[in-house]
Amino acid sequence: MTKADLIEEVSRVVEMTRKDSEVIVESIFDSVVKSLRTGDKIEIRGFGSFRTRQRQSRIGRNPKTGARVEVPAKRIPYFKPSKELKDLVNHTPATPGNSSV
Repeated sequence: MTKADLIEEVSRVVEMTRKDSEVIVESIFDSVVKSLRTGDKIEIRGFGSFRTRQRQSRIGRNPKTGARVEVPAKRIPYFKPSKELKDLVNHTPATPGNSSV
């Protein structure tokens, strides 16, 4: 699914114009990015959580020349799906007390 597909789906389900749906989807994405930039964690119950992880600097190699390259430390976005989402993807009903995965 692409962002355009998501906008179309929101437009269809909520019965809004495509332009209004695009504003909604864009504002959600912008909010997630702004929160991750400031180091906040985003948790959407029943879906999952977004956060950043710190990667240490390391020495890499240029695959074309084989030369050693310094790769700087950086923060990367990380998504952890909720148990409910995992169960829905695997077609297992998400019921309280159901510990089988």
